[in-house]
Amino acid sequence: MSAHLHGFGMHVPDRVVTNTDLAARLGCTAEWIESASGIRERRWAEDVTSIADLAVAAGEDCLARAGVDRSSVGMLILASGSAPGGFPGPAAEVAARLGLGSTPALDLPIASAGSLFGMALAARLAESMGDILVIAAEKMSALIQAHPLDQNSAILFGDGAGAALISPRPGLLRIQHSVIHTDGQSRDELRYDAASGFKMNGLVVIRQAANRMPSAIREALERSGIAPAQVSAFLLHQANQNLLTRVAKSLEVPAERMFSNIARYGNTSSASLLIAAAEWAASDPPAGPVVFAAFGAGFHWGAIVAG
Repeated sequence: MSAHLHGFGMHVPDRVVTNTDLAARLGCTAEWIESASGIRERRWAEDVTSIADLAVAAGEDCLARAGVDRSSVGMLILASGSAPGGFPGPAAEVAARLGLGSTPALDLPIASAGSLFGMALAARLAESMGDILVIAAEKMSALIQAHPLDQNSAILFGDGAGAALISPRPGLLRIQHSVIHTDGQSRDELRYDAASGFKMNGLVVIRQAANRMPSAIREALERSGIAPAQVSAFLLHQANQNLLTRVAKSLEVPAERMFSNIARYGNTSSASLLIAAAEWAASDPPAGPVVFAAFGAGFHWGAIVAG
């Protein structure tokens, strides 16, 4: 198997929602929100903006940054945990709007870890499918506003989309190893449905994420023969700044190697990993192995080593 990352893209809405904006509605302070999450502001899409709108913008940005024509795309994988129910999923609309013709398009309805799972699948399929465009798009604001605002979840989430192009052709980063896992016994600890709204057992989720992300990272690094100290950057699902700090401590690596943009965008669920990757790639990063990792509802989690 040979798969390479050729580039990343992103899109976030223009509307900025600050902690002060939310604090007035939640009966707390802006300072408490930041101390609890590391978030100062997030982006919320307008009511008329759809998951497909966000995804198309990120996909176009990725193709432009990678310098790849859409005619070369052999498959589209779209991850979203916040897409409306029913069928077809948004992947078909996104493929049509990107002008991909009869290119196969696959929906992954996985929150938070969807982009990581999409990348892992693409790495395995690239040899037979060619260039694969992986997009993660989330409109979490619609979910949290569909029901009375809950202080513990409303402070976290933002909207946006990220994208990655994975190909069998040599490119920016070679994907060396990936690991993905699921524990369906814990599925009720973090879930959403239209009838009952957003439910999260915060203590269980943070504890499981803080244990299972480092475990998956170590597993992928061991398969690659790389020590955590040799990794130049960790690009993780941007769930909570405190979680990023705990993962760094568990791996015994400097906290600054955990790329973080959660202060500006909040938790954008599956999109957060690829939004982080797009900003990291545009920052002229140092050479060296890179680790991608995520944990989300399901529970689903995993890690990818590239370099």
